[in-house]
Amino acid sequence: MAWIALTLIAFALGVVLQTRVRSPLANPTLIATLIVAGVLLVGGVPHASYLKEVRPLTALLAPAIVALAVPMYRLRALLARQWRSLIIGGLGGTLVGVGADVLFSRLLNLSGEAQRSLLTAPATSPVALQLAQFTGAPPALAATLAVLSGLVGALILPGFLTLMGIQHPLARGLAMGAVSHGVGTARAREEGELTGAASSIGMGLAALIVTVVVAGVSRG
Repeated sequence: MAWIALTLIAFALGVVLQTRVRSPLANPTLIATLIVAGVLLVGGVPHASYLKEVRPLTALLAPAIVALAVPMYRLRALLARQWRSLIIGGLGGTLVGVGADVLFSRLLNLSGEAQRSLLTAPATSPVALQLAQFTGAPPALAATLAVLSGLVGALILPGFLTLMGIQHPLARGLAMGAVSHGVGTARAREEGELTGAASSIGMGLAALIVTVVVAGVSRG
C-alpha cells in the first residue's frame, strides 16, 4: 500500500504544480515518474517489486484508456465527416513512428531486447505490455518505453505543431494521439474537446496498426 500511496501522492503533486506553473514540463505523469523513480533508486527497490505492489493501479490502465472514447462519442457526427483525413493521418503517422523506432534502434546498435521493445513504443502502454509476449520483449521495458514515448511527445509535440503553423484541432489532436497515446490525449484535451476526440482516434489507430505490424512480424 505504501507504493500505491506514494504514486498517488506524486501524481497529485504534479497536478497541483501544473495548475500553478504553465509549462510543458509541469506534466503530472512526468513529475510522478521522476519522483517514484528517484525513490526507487535511492531505496534500491527493484522495479519488479514496485510493479507487484502497484498492480491495482496498473489494472485501471485499460478502463482509463477506454474512457478516453467519451469525447469521440459526443463528436461522432463531426468525426465521421472527416474519417478519410483521420485514417490517412493516423496510419501515416504511426507507420512513420514504427519505422523510425526500428531504423534508429538498429543504427544505434541497441540490444535485441531494446529493439523489440521499441517496436511497440508507438502504442499505448497497456497494448505494448500485451504485445510483449509476441515480440519477445521484456514486458516492463516495453511498457516503460511506451510511457516514455508518450511523455516526450506530450512535452515536445504541441510546441512543435505550433511552430509549424498547425492550428486545426483535428490535425493537432490526431498527431498527439498517434505519437503520445494516453499522455498526449490528456494533453490534447486541454486544448479542447475536439482536439481530445481526434487524439483518441489517433491513439486507437496507433494501437491497431502496431498490433497488425507485430502480427506480421511474428508470422514472418
